[in-house]
Parts: sequence; structure tokens; C-alpha cells
Amino acid sequence: MDICIIGSGYVGLVSGACFAEVGHNVVCVDNDPRKIEKLQRGEIPIYEPGLEDLVHRHVSANRLRFTGSIEDGVDHSEIVFIAVPTPPQADGSVDLSYIERVAREIAVVLKPGQYRVVVDKSTVPVKTGEKVDATIRRYNRNAEFDVVSNPEFLREGCAVPDLMNPDRIVIGSASQRATDLMKRVYEPFNAPILVTDVNSAELIKHAANSFLSLKISYINAVSAICEASGADVEKVADGIGMDKRIGRNFLNAGLGYGGSCFPKDVKAFIAIADELGVPFDLMKEVERINDSMLERFLKKMRDALWVLKDKRIAVWGLSFKPDTDDVRNSVAIELVRQLVEEGAIVTAYDPKGMEKAREFNLISDKVKLVSSPVDAVDGAEALVLATEWKEFARQDFAEVKRRMHTPLVFDGRNLFKTDTMREMGFVYCGVGRP
Repeated sequence: MDICIIGSGYVGLVSGACFAEVGHNVVCVDNDPRKIEKLQRGEIPIYEPGLEDLVHRHVSANRLRFTGSIEDGVDHSEIVFIAVPTPPQADGSVDLSYIERVAREIAVVLKPGQYRVVVDKSTVPVKTGEKVDATIRRYNRNAEFDVVSNPEFLREGCAVPDLMNPDRIVIGSASQRATDLMKRVYEPFNAPILVTDVNSAELIKHAANSFLSLKISYINAVSAICEASGADVEKVADGIGMDKRIGRNFLNAGLGYGGSCFPKDVKAFIAIADELGVPFDLMKEVERINDSMLERFLKKMRDALWVLKDKRIAVWGLSFKPDTDDVRNSVAIELVRQLVEEGAIVTAYDPKGMEKAREFNLISDKVKLVSSPVDAVDGAEALVLATEWKEFARQDFAEVKRRMHTPLVFDGRNLFKTDTMREMGFVYCGVGRP
């Protein structure tokens, strides 16, 4: 099928590459000329395992191309996906100006007799589809189209396998014609398809991400009880997770969730509920618990080091999670910022996130970024594990200990084994562990 994707960020670019992988012809549109030029030269603006190979292969096969023209994309496609940013506003509600602008631009370029399925792929509040529909009709009364909601459930760091082997595909549609075309798009993916109304599909995404955030905050709240009682949160989580009704995923205690989705989506879901007159106090508590985790962690550091001012502290990890270079709303970045504010001398390393941290001016000039994990710990009085990259678990810890001034380790993601670290002579402090 011929597919257009408007927006070439994480969702748009990965979706386009994977659609091309199963045989569709894809044109990705973006309003950033520099990004389009880079993509046309074969430069991938984000790090995502497996993505670069897919893009290069399908550009060479003429199944994937990039343009700055929405008219070009709409003219040559049966299905038009909208995958533009939906950033949070100051009150937690969603800024839908990018969606509205794209809806207007689609309306302007739609020609008579040119039926198109317009698909909301971006994470949007419930009832956004109705507004997209009304906007296109307002600016083009003769347009032939249907609006569909098709939320994405990709996890950064494993987005390609998530899209190629999805748990489910949600299609929110009021039109059988549009539904049939969407089923053809996803037929090669061999995944269960749930067809709903548009509003339900939109709500599914916010409800799913908020529930996962709830699981994270739940185990983090349990970790505080574990610390007070001498229990081990890892073993507690294992015992809970063995219950098939619950599952072990997202029961990892640590510094809390971050990134471009969970914080934004929780705030949005709270704002949506408030706007609908149904306050969602449970999610407000989820957010409060998450926000408290960093301060709890910093208190442990202060208790061990007395004061942080002038202490040399190594930080491993800057991206919000492993296997991505995304540093947006990264708890690791916020940790570094607070350490610097308290006068600590910070040396940091991340396998992929340092360039983005510099690009977005997220790292103070007081922070030294180095080229390897062991370089970061030279002369350090403490090591902080802030992002659980597998590379960090494979380090030569005898060398790490030798290079450190004092062998004090604060593990914000419970990556290391408590007994092993202590047997090697480290003073080890995890989250929710005795």
C-alpha cells in the first residue's frame, strides 16, 4: 500500500521504516528541512537499535523516501498518518497545535475525488479525532476522508521489534471502508486487531501508559517499606510478578520513570479527567510518588557523604532508559543537575546520550563528559548508576575500585548484585535493598 507519515521523529521514522520492511511504499514528511536533508543523505537523527539498517535498506529499494511537502505525501498515499509532537502545556494538558496545523494542511491539499484515511498516530487526548475531522471539513468542505485513531505502543530502545511484533493493533474507526484499509496495512504483522470507536482507541493509549506508570510507582512505594523493614524489593517484586495476573514487567524499583511518554501521558490523563469532571486522584498519587524518588535517593547520598559540595561524583547514564539516546525528561539528567546545584564535581558517561544532552543544553558546563565508564570514576568519591545500560554491568570492577578514591556505589536502577559488589569491597547502596 502507499502510505504517508507526517512527522519523522521516533514514532514516524520507526513506523515508516517498519511499514517499508513489510512491503508498503512509504513517504515520510517533516517540516524541518535540516532533518529531511540528513535523512536523504542517509543520516539517522536518533539512535534506535536496528533502525539505521532498515532505513538504508528500504531507501535503496525505493520503498522509503523523505520530503518536506505534505502535498507530495498526501497525493501519493491512500493512508496518511499524523505522527507529530503533542507536548505538554504548563497545566499538564496537551498542546494540540501541531495536530491542528497538520489537519489544516491536509485539508488544503486534498483534491476532489481523492479519498484518504487520516490516521492519528500521535498520542492525543480523547475526542481529538472529532476535532481533526471537524478541522478538515472546515477548510475543505468537499474533502472525502475518514479519521481513524491508531495509537502506537512502541518502547524506545526496542521500538523496531515492538512494531514488527506487536502485542495488539488498535484501530478506532466509524467507517468500514477506513477499517478495511487499515486492516490491509497491518495484515503483514500477524497480530491481534482490536477495532473500536475513535474515542475508545484514543483513551486506550493514555490508560495503558498510566497503568504502567502506576506499576512503577507502586513498586517504588513498596521499596520504601522494604528499606524500613530490611526486606529486598527485588525478591518482593519477583514474588509478586510470578502471579500471572500481575506479571514481573514494570516492577523494577529505582529512580522513577522518565522520558518523553510516561510523565507527559500521566499529566495529560489527569488533565483529561479533570476536564471531563472526573478527577483521577489515583494518578495524582502515582505522579507524587514518582517525583519523590529522586529526593529519596539524594538523601541516601547526603547521609553517606555528609555533604555533596566539592565531592567528586561519577555518574553512569544520562539517557532516560538504556538502548536509546533520548534524554528528554531523563531522571538521570535531573539527578546530575541537582548534584551540580549542591556543588558536587560531576563526571558523566553515557553510551549514546551525551551528544543529545549537549545538543539540548541539558548538561551544565560544570559537568565533565568523558569517553568511557572507567574514565568517569577516576578519583571519584562515589559512583552513581543512573541508567541501566548492560555495558555498565560488564565493567571490570576491580579496575573501577582501583580508580575510585572511595569505593562507594549508589545504584539507582538495582543493576548490580548486592552480594557481589560488597564481596569486592564496595560500599553498596541500592533502592529498596538491605
